[in-house]
Amino acid sequence: MEVTGKVVLVTGGTGSFGRKFVQKALDMDVRKIIVFSRDELKQYEMSQEFTDPRMRFFIGDVRDAERLNRAFDGVDIVIHAAALKHVTACEYNPIEAVRTNILGAQNVIDAAINRGVKRVIALSTDKAANPINLYGATKLASDKLFVAANAYVGEKPTRFSVVRYGNVAGSRGSVIPFFHKIRRTGKVPITDERMTRFWITLDQGVQFVMDNLKRMKGGEIFVPKIPSVKIVDLAQVIAPDCQMEFVGIRPGEKLHEAMITEDDARKTVEFDGYYVIKPEYHGWLDDDPDGYGGKPLDERFSYCSHTNDHWLTDEEIRQYLGEYA
Repeated sequence: MEVTGKVVLVTGGTGSFGRKFVQKALDMDVRKIIVFSRDELKQYEMSQEFTDPRMRFFIGDVRDAERLNRAFDGVDIVIHAAALKHVTACEYNPIEAVRTNILGAQNVIDAAINRGVKRVIALSTDKAANPINLYGATKLASDKLFVAANAYVGEKPTRFSVVRYGNVAGSRGSVIPFFHKIRRTGKVPITDERMTRFWITLDQGVQFVMDNLKRMKGGEIFVPKIPSVKIVDLAQVIAPDCQMEFVGIRPGEKLHEAMITEDDARKTVEFDGYYVIKPEYHGWLDDDPDGYGGKPLDERFSYCSHTNDHWLTDEEIRQYLGEYA
């Protein structure tokens, strides 16, 4: 399903992803796009930038099931981007992360089914694969909820899928603006010289979601093939004249990230630019249970940032930095 001519709602729509998605959706001739978020100041600032008459701004929180049920009235497509994402903040405020990332996900699912929304894509994270921090654990639970939701929609047309990808270059909370800000001190703190991460641009992330709105059958977790980067290399490109200080891994942080584990690989198929983790149960697809196609993976396969076969060179890092270079 394309967004052209549709009514689209984005939860957490004032964030980095939401703003880029809205821009692209307007260019694709969406009929109406609703930004659903809880921060009135960010909505006001966004409304000054996006003055298109197809824009709507709804104040609300995904924790509020009644408000979601009202906001989803007449909506064709929902992109669920709202979440508490800061690893350390989630570690120190665990119940708040659960309320937003898990209970909020269930509220989105229920409202979508109640209102007959046709397609829902939830944004996930590499931290949801083999999670060691609470943020990753809540997003894994959210992923499971969205996949399983397809099994109890009944006769409703609603279908749910998940998009999982890595760090977004230049997004709020990204290490890129932090490195740019801190380099004026002459020192750049690095948690560990071995640390690696998957890397994707905002444009790529938004396009991947758009593409999977057309591909999705329901219950898939879509994973893009994206490059890895060593955090040390990133720091050297951004702040070549600065001294690096290795400060140690923060609570809940990994040395490397994974997007597909060995256990997931058994039900994953590969395509040219992406992977699809198929749902283990797909009773809603009884007419076409194996219609995904793709190439099955070796049972020992895993997709991890430190074993990836695509690494960013210094020049590619500069290209990824774009406006932040």
